[in-house]
Amino acid sequence: NSSIDAIVASVCFTRRMDAVDPLILRAQAGEESAFRELFLRHRGDVSRVVFRVLGPSPDVDDVTQDVFIHVYRSLKSFRGDSKFSTWLYRLTINVARMHLRKARSRPQISDAQVPEAPRAGEELDGPDESLERSQRVKALYRLVEGLSDKKRAVLVLHDLEGVPAKQIAEIVEAPVLTVRTRLFYARKELYAAIAQDPALAPLLEEFKGLLSSADKKDEP
Repeated sequence: NSSIDAIVASVCFTRRMDAVDPLILRAQAGEESAFRELFLRHRGDVSRVVFRVLGPSPDVDDVTQDVFIHVYRSLKSFRGDSKFSTWLYRLTINVARMHLRKARSRPQISDAQVPEAPRAGEELDGPDESLERSQRVKALYRLVEGLSDKKRAVLVLHDLEGVPAKQIAEIVEAPVLTVRTRLFYARKELYAAIAQDPALAPLLEEFKGLLSSADKKDEP
C-alpha cells in the first residue's frame, strides 16, 4: 500500500508541476533572466498590495524589494499546490505584516504619494481634485491602520484587491468562514470610524461602492 501511495503521490506531483508556468520553472532552475521577467510581471501587483497594507509610507519600495528577495529564496518551494498568485499574495502579506510589526516601534511621518494610475478611459484629475483624492485616501489608510493585522489583510485583499473569499482563505491559511468573519468585523470597525467624521462623507460613499463591487465577485 505504501508503494502505491508513493506512486500516486509522484504522479500527482508531476501533473501539478506540468501545470506550472514554464517561466516559473525556468526561474526555479536558476535562470536569472526568467526571474527578472517574473519580477517585472508581478512587481506592480506586489507594490500595490504592499502600499495598501502599509498605507502611504516611504517604505513601500523597500518592502516590495524585500518581498522579491523572499520570492527568490523561496521559489523552489512552490510546487503548484495553489495558484502562483495565491502563493505570491501570501508571501507579500506576510512580509508586509512583518514590516508593520517592526515599524510600530518607531514613529513615522510620511507624505508619500498614492501610486495608483488611472484606469483605462479614465480622465486625469486636475490639481485640486488630485489633492482632494489624495487626502481622502490618506484618511482611509489612517483608519485602516487601526485594524488588527488579520482584519487589515482580509479587508485589503477582498475590498481593495478584489480577491474572492475562497482564495483569501488559501492565502491567510484560514477557513472561509473565518475570513468572512474577519471581513465583517473589519468593515464594521472601518465603517463606524468613517461615519464618525462628517468630513469623510465622500469617503464613506466611495467605500460603499468598493463593498458592492467586491461582494459581487464573491457571488456564485
